[in-house]
Amino acid sequence: MKLPRSFLRYRELAKRYLTSRRLPMLLSAVSLKGMSQKGRLGSTRDDLVLLGRLAAAWWRGEYRGVSRQALLAVVAALIYFVSPLDAVPDWLLAVGFLDDIAVLGWVMKTWSGELNAFRAWLAQRSPEQVKQLEVLPADPVER
Repeated sequence: MKLPRSFLRYRELAKRYLTSRRLPMLLSAVSLKGMSQKGRLGSTRDDLVLLGRLAAAWWRGEYRGVSRQALLAVVAALIYFVSPLDAVPDWLLAVGFLDDIAVLGWVMKTWSGELNAFRAWLAQRSPEQVKQLEVLPADPVER
């Protein structure tokens, strides 16, 4: 699967989100857009939830079993998802989310090993602990 050329720009933005304490704001936007568009996302919604939980667990300092490159790809895909003006603008009713779904699918496939490790980590947590990943602290744990 070929990524949109503009995705490289989102990787650069991801670096800034990770260092400027803007990740909680992004995760909130992802959650809101994911909820409002859940019918259009289909099974991709589960992937979106997983990527959000991974970013939240990393932000909270609870999960560090992800490489820097995988984390950048995850955050870049989340930024791409919330951006209304990406390769195919979201306001195009029939096709606006196709590129978002393609980017999320690429991340899921490319980083499947690390995402499977995260799924295993999640499986060892209680439902309350997993749910807590959706509640972000104002400041990250010391990295």
